[in-house]
Amino acid sequence: MPRRLLALALLAGAAAPLSAQNPRNAINQLFTFGVCGQPLCLDLNPDTTGVNHGLHFIPALETSGGTVISFLTSAIGFSVSNTPITSSSGGTTFRFEGGVPVQTSTSAGPILGERAQTLGRGRWFVGADFSAVRFERLRGVELNDIVFNFRHENRPPLDTVGVPSFERDFIQMNLHLAVNLLVASFTASYGISDGIDVGVAVPFVRTSVSGQSTAEIFLVGGDTLHRFGGTGTNPVLTASTQAAGVASGLGDIEGHIKITLKQGERLGIALLTSARFPTGDDQSLLGAGSFSARGLGIVSARLGNFNPHGSVGYTVRTGDQLTNSFELNGGFDNLLAPWATMAVDVLGSWQVGASKIDVPAPVPYDAPFPYTLQVTNIPSRRDNFLSASVGFKFRTKRGIQIVTNALVPLLDAGLQPRVSWTGGLEYTF
Repeated sequence: MPRRLLALALLAGAAAPLSAQNPRNAINQLFTFGVCGQPLCLDLNPDTTGVNHGLHFIPALETSGGTVISFLTSAIGFSVSNTPITSSSGGTTFRFEGGVPVQTSTSAGPILGERAQTLGRGRWFVGADFSAVRFERLRGVELNDIVFNFRHENRPPLDTVGVPSFERDFIQMNLHLAVNLLVASFTASYGISDGIDVGVAVPFVRTSVSGQSTAEIFLVGGDTLHRFGGTGTNPVLTASTQAAGVASGLGDIEGHIKITLKQGERLGIALLTSARFPTGDDQSLLGAGSFSARGLGIVSARLGNFNPHGSVGYTVRTGDQLTNSFELNGGFDNLLAPWATMAVDVLGSWQVGASKIDVPAPVPYDAPFPYTLQVTNIPSRRDNFLSASVGFKFRTKRGIQIVTNALVPLLDAGLQPRVSWTGGLEYTF
């Protein structure tokens, strides 16, 4: 099993892309029709007045600095970078009293949550896990049923939106998108003293994006100035395209330090600080492209074989398109048998402040009567995440823990799967 996990990680880190383009370019391609080479550019020559009607829908895509495409790529990059990393200290933990090790935990610990116990001076915790994620929803909308409506730009000399009549034409695009993620993570923690652990997590990521899009021009104004091809009397009003992209390599590395403030027989209190560094290539959607840091206060208890724990904290993200978040987690790990531990957690992340990038707002028209055009079926809302994690750890005769876990989203926020699966190995010595 360790050899298989190592082989998978090396494959993820070293494999060459399976496509000539990376995932970000594939998304751009899904908005490009014809041979013009630009998203939403129609293959039309300027008319007798010198006006190029083929360029009139591009501003709708580029509103707020490319909101639509940026929103999609930002959601993917954020989800890739924030794939949960297993707990910083698993297995049995100890402290030393008079040079004698005293056990401070009964179970193998949580999987995605955090407990207050530290490893103990001179002890190591190492792990390797593999996660497979198939993203299926974006704020509750199925990825194979995303709709965008792109308006015609308001042309001078009139300032009335909808006049002339061809300004009421719009392009409706139906997007069928598939986003898959494979992450092989290697973690290591070391107890530099009885109450202080330091550690690092190194992920190798494979991100694949594929999709198909179909666009249709709605000639609300009645003229045929806008078309994908053909002639004014026989216009081509529909077009489709497809694209795929794959990238693999190093993801965003995380480092952490955990300090125990109190560790009694039944109650423990600790502080954990962690940082994720932008080591993953955000242009290939292997990372967020920015630095983030998190601080957690942790409380855990020992009630026989039942060990509840909870944490509260705050995450700061430096990216221009990312927001900070308030973290609130809780759960328990329970020793079912000397060789089996069950771990359950509820993980919450609540957005702080307004979104820095969002879907465009509905477009108002002034003529021939006041009305609005909905730009997309993706809702504009805060991305508050809440997930339930259920997993098990099985201890082998050699002391290696086999880890299995399922993570299920409970809220429609951001880009999420229906369930993500994790399997791995842990060892404490």
